[in-house]
Amino acid sequence: MKKTSSKSVKKVIRKIAKKAAKKVAKNTATPVLLSGGNPQIAKADGDAPVQAYIAALSGWQREIVRRIDALVVRAVPSVQKSVKWNSPLYAIEGLGRIAGIHTFAKYIKVAFFRGASLRPVPPGESKQKEVRYIDIRENETLDEKQFVSWVKQASKLTKDDM
Repeated sequence: MKKTSSKSVKKVIRKIAKKAAKKVAKNTATPVLLSGGNPQIAKADGDAPVQAYIAALSGWQREIVRRIDALVVRAVPSVQKSVKWNSPLYAIEGLGRIAGIHTFAKYIKVAFFRGASLRPVPPGESKQKEVRYIDIRENETLDEKQFVSWVKQASKLTKDDM
């Protein structure tokens, strides 16, 4: 049987402790805010990363994005949430992503990925044919009735609606 030195045991213990510390830090670290105040959130599926994104926002942005998230869930209770590219995304099983949120210093951008098929068409144009946006600035009021209508419409689109 090979004799293990106390030096090598200590080295292994330090390595394990370092990995464990990194894992704890990763799971509990405050998200870094990117330029414009958009939180850097690790790519993940589910409500938890979206809530972490919302919690990392400040002031008026947090309140508006929290409200948008609640409106989406109210409009489509079966919506699937994720965070990718430092943005909350909302999807419908079998249809794919319907909307996403991205924050900037002076406004919040909500993208409807098939917005050109919605009625009325959301006002913000995109370089991509189907994508339409709405921008929400501090002290602006979100037309919640229209927003919910767009979310419901987007959740019912089929591939034939393109």
